[in-house]
Amino acid sequence: MGETTADRLSLLTVHAHPDDESSKGASTVAKYTAEGVHTVLVCATGGEAGDILNPAMDTPEVRENLHQVRMDELAKATAIIGFSEVVMLGYRDSGMPDTPENEDPRCFARADLDEAVGRLVKEIRRTRPQVIITYNDDQQGYPHPDHLRVHDISVIAFDAAADPDLYPHLGEPWQPLKLYYSVWSRARMVAMHEKFIEMGIKSPYDEKWFDRPSHDHRITTSIDISDHVDVRTDALLAHATQIDPTSPFWFGLPPEVSRTVHPYEEYVLARSLVDADQPESDLFAGVRDRVSR
Repeated sequence: MGETTADRLSLLTVHAHPDDESSKGASTVAKYTAEGVHTVLVCATGGEAGDILNPAMDTPEVRENLHQVRMDELAKATAIIGFSEVVMLGYRDSGMPDTPENEDPRCFARADLDEAVGRLVKEIRRTRPQVIITYNDDQQGYPHPDHLRVHDISVIAFDAAADPDLYPHLGEPWQPLKLYYSVWSRARMVAMHEKFIEMGIKSPYDEKWFDRPSHDHRITTSIDISDHVDVRTDALLAHATQIDPTSPFWFGLPPEVSRTVHPYEEYVLARSLVDADQPESDLFAGVRDRVSR
């Protein structure tokens, strides 16, 4: 079993593509960064297969240089969020099934699983996080191959990083203490939808959103992001190819209203090696007293 003590709190989040770090948990990371926690983004791919969702950015020049454009956007977004470190695992975007990108042997979904786990283990051992955030085990709402693979390698790496017999050349063993799944709660969607209706604005939350499976019954942890809601908005806007600033889904409510509607980000505690009462309001519940300051 690997070491479990450290002289700092550290949070590592694993994402599939540039922009995922902004749409999922950006304000949580900003909150912990502001508290002095060492925050690490591990991004699996460069997002090369992503569609350009902002018409203003859909130009030949952008399309020809999409990888670099998305890297520049990621740098802006992560600076806004405040990540201490950004690590690229170095895989290509897998695109969706039955696309040419998905057939590319360099893509993340086709990578050797053991090798991919090893790349993540290396970063876990180097940065020594007590807490890791990854994607949910149930991706029915958006079964992107890269999101599925992010979940797979994170779950394996949580234990593998602590095993001295596995990947012995990739650093000293390290045992993370808590593994969380990031989720978009049904409660948040309902609150946003009802606010649109209340204000007489057409809601972007149509039936397909509420047909998605709800994970609210699994939520263990709710983080108050009241002081950091605008970070999520600003980080999203930094991804100019992916986020249309006129999108009613992201920006349909006036900012002064939007920031007051369900100012929480929610998580499912999937694994824990510490004791903490639930529901939690802190990802480091049960961890803080183990870390010497």
